[in-house]
Amino acid sequence: MRIKFLCLLLVTSTGLWAQAKFPADVARFIEQRDGCDHFRGEYPYDEERRQFLQKNMNALCKGSDARLAQLKKKYAGHPAIVAKLNDYEERIEAGSSKP
Repeated sequence: MRIKFLCLLLVTSTGLWAQAKFPADVARFIEQRDGCDHFRGEYPYDEERRQFLQKNMNALCKGSDARLAQLKKKYAGHPAIVAKLNDYEERIEAGSSKP
């Protein structure tokens, strides 16, 4: 039991440390965008599921394109932050178009 607890503690603290290496606004974006991308990848196998997915995508994805662009501009002089932000698609919201 002790080993399981220590493993859980290690995994949890490692994840928190990884988020802590980014400024708060970037860490918040990463958390929301990862949630957004998760729900974007789910299959809406019935109407109830489609509504559930849409509700979560609306909550997590709305404004994501603009926030990503703003953070890239704000942290342009920080290569590690920009590299992480470059992991995300620039345009995911409906109605957004490629520049």
